[in-house]
Amino acid sequence: MLGRFILFAALLSILAGCASVPPGADYPKARSAALQDPENTRLGGKFEAAAKAHAGNSGFRIIPDGKDALSLRMQMIDAAEKTLDLQYFIFRGDHTGKLLTDAVLRAAARGVRVRILIDDGETRPDDDQIARLESHPSIEIRIFNPFAYHGHSMLIRAAEFLFNARRLDYRMHNKLLVADNAVALIGGRNIGDQYFQMDPSSQFADDDVFAAGPIVKKLSESFDEFWNCDLSIPIEALALGPDQPQPANDPPYISGIATGEPLSGILSGRLPLTWAHATLVYDSPDKKNVESGKMAGNLMNRSIVDAASEVKDELLIITPYLVPGKEGMDLIGSLRDRKVNIRILTSSLDSSTVLLAQAGYMHYRIPLLEKGVGLYEIRSRPENSRGSGESRALLRYGNYSLHAKLFVFDHKRVFIGSMNFDQRSMHLNTEIGLIIDSPLLAAQISSRFDAMTQPENAYRLLLTPQNRIVWLTQEKGKRIEYLTEPARSDWQRIEADTLSLLPVDDEL
Repeated sequence: MLGRFILFAALLSILAGCASVPPGADYPKARSAALQDPENTRLGGKFEAAAKAHAGNSGFRIIPDGKDALSLRMQMIDAAEKTLDLQYFIFRGDHTGKLLTDAVLRAAARGVRVRILIDDGETRPDDDQIARLESHPSIEIRIFNPFAYHGHSMLIRAAEFLFNARRLDYRMHNKLLVADNAVALIGGRNIGDQYFQMDPSSQFADDDVFAAGPIVKKLSESFDEFWNCDLSIPIEALALGPDQPQPANDPPYISGIATGEPLSGILSGRLPLTWAHATLVYDSPDKKNVESGKMAGNLMNRSIVDAASEVKDELLIITPYLVPGKEGMDLIGSLRDRKVNIRILTSSLDSSTVLLAQAGYMHYRIPLLEKGVGLYEIRSRPENSRGSGESRALLRYGNYSLHAKLFVFDHKRVFIGSMNFDQRSMHLNTEIGLIIDSPLLAAQISSRFDAMTQPENAYRLLLTPQNRIVWLTQEKGKRIEYLTEPARSDWQRIEADTLSLLPVDDEL
């Protein structure tokens, strides 16, 4: 009874403090900026010369493999001499999160200035290991648009969101790591075992792109804009404990990090970069005010729509959440009117990890198919590892799902970043990405799309004459047609159908 009373009192206290500005907004903080002379570092010197040799273009390498993505992050952190900037939507306190936390601490110990910016929307009670880094004088942490409550009761946290949804529904979905303002990693991956395909029970297909050259300074400018904005609150203002970090015990599958690959291969030229012109697209930190016309700023959705509108032959989209809304359907309709081939790979019900988003997508399947869109849904257990980003052995376990966000425009240009093709990415989250003018990278992503949409890896959706959906696939070499939507259970199917009745597309 006493415990319930304390919980209720805490809940009332939190709800009483709900406001339109985040807690700690008046806490003093100093402005800071990215390293001004990256050319004086090993990484900066290496790639400055290469950029000059490639007419001022930037160098890129797509990282589809989860283990390589983790290794590269660890190696970039270990290679940093002056500065590290990390910006993430999710930073889990699991094995990989703790490994990266330990690497950051080692960098700070050798004098590297570290800035870490994390969104507070998907924080779990066991993710608070990141707060322990704050005790190091070379590490500064800020939380984007934080909750007032940071205890371990998800009930109180949910109640706070309910009473302050207008502010707390606005999230920073960006994913970015920059070392010495010389090299960067940007894409769809958060920090956590699932995103690096290290969790046997749940793996996400995802992508990053390694970047070097002039584009990195622009990426750092975007980080500085978020770091210094009013919604980024110093972690000290949130009364999170500065305990000493607990070192991670390296699981056996982490041993490959010590080989130095893939960073050593990139630095030596054995793993060559693709040098090309690129455009940084991102949302301003105060996206809602930019969208409403109250202030000037950046809205990346406009850049993506403009790039897609110019397509003359084919548009490929890989997105885990597909809720295009009227704007997206109008774009697709105008492209199909010009006979543009559109193929989309998204999540199936049996692979979905966000059932509400999947329920929102269900409304668009028949309209998309009626427009002649080639629609594919990834299976939760692909039979072929080609294009999956992980080993064949790991595919036998758990639930495989999609998390990559990729566009290919006319076999010539690609988008890679954090933006899904849904209403939340378009209007409620801040997002970031690169549009790269490279037929070579376009061919690589197209090849991956083709591999992931093979009949043994995905369902292809078709319409019957009765306007019903059929899911076509191949299992153990045999063609299969599902007239009922494939799902993990009848209950999952019922739950998705029920959620699809809710009028919440604008939130998805």
